[in-house]
Amino acid sequence: MKLALIAALCGAALLFALLPMPPAQQVENVILFTVDGVRWQEVFAGADEALLTEEAGGVGDVDSLREEFWRTTAEQRRRALMPFLWDVIVPSGQLFGNVRRGSEVRVTNGHNFSYPGYHEMLGGFPDARIDSNAKILNPNPNVLEWIARQPGFEGRVAAFTAWDVFPYILNEPRAGITVNAGWEPLDDVPLTPRQELINQLMRNSLHEHEGARTDELTFFAAMEYLQKARPRVLFISLDGADGGGHSRRYDNYLRSARLGDELLRLLWEKLQSMEQYAGTTTLIVTTDHGRGDPPDDWRSHGAEVIGSELMWLAATGPSVAALGERFDTATLTQSQIAATVAALLGLDYRAAVPAAAPPIAQIIEQKP
Repeated sequence: MKLALIAALCGAALLFALLPMPPAQQVENVILFTVDGVRWQEVFAGADEALLTEEAGGVGDVDSLREEFWRTTAEQRRRALMPFLWDVIVPSGQLFGNVRRGSEVRVTNGHNFSYPGYHEMLGGFPDARIDSNAKILNPNPNVLEWIARQPGFEGRVAAFTAWDVFPYILNEPRAGITVNAGWEPLDDVPLTPRQELINQLMRNSLHEHEGARTDELTFFAAMEYLQKARPRVLFISLDGADGGGHSRRYDNYLRSARLGDELLRLLWEKLQSMEQYAGTTTLIVTTDHGRGDPPDDWRSHGAEVIGSELMWLAATGPSVAALGERFDTATLTQSQIAATVAALLGLDYRAAVPAAAPPIAQIIEQKP
């Protein structure tokens, strides 16, 4: 009796093995989300105690900031800073860049600041000619405009950015994609009531930094466009943390990083509630450069600032195996992001732009 049962079970298992496996879930959409100038040190270890001071961090109310962000362990501190990243993205996807654990993501352009970094990220390669943040139209191609020219993506690619240099980085006149940057009003008429409100808020807000819109307005402008136009590729870039660093305000830097995490949560929850995006969207989260170390270099970055070439990258979605924080991995580069965005959608960016670095295999490989 037992032998017959075992034989039956073995036969059933063999039959199951011979049946065709269901196809892997298809990636139909990609969201690239950047938080400018957020150090890998805070991402993996939370608030840096050396900067929770008035002297090094410009912190006026140290006790209040410590209550918000200081915890006994690095694991507790990083979750206090970026709970959505650690509670949702990491368990369901992958996170790279913890140098202390043998995982590096590097800028390769040698400048370690924003225009060269975003060109490398979106173009797929560094260019020695791009050596400043000047508002000069980028002569190089980028993956967003290239995808927008592929069948099925016409009019389905957009960028919403806090920094007003992005129309030049993306070469908006040539690219032919929706780009909304800085304090530029929304103009995809007819405007929704929310878009009209966002425009009113931009007109009547204090422009503390003329070159960079507040992250909240940038994000909600992108969210309204997402629901209105249903893009298949959306680039959202925030800027607040970088401003906090440059102004030696570690409190603003930390709160901007946490705000970015909260906005990510709102974005992901909205995506999961929309039929087009739920289960078919891969999210990539990263930064454009690192920063130096306390007590002074954390405020800056650049070729002369040691450590500012180190960044981090996270991803989750149908293509991304749930391996969590990655340790002892091969070094990834900022230049791989462009081809990765395309490859997730089944497109070969390097066939058109051979100078681009290869895609990140760990992200584009389908889940088992």
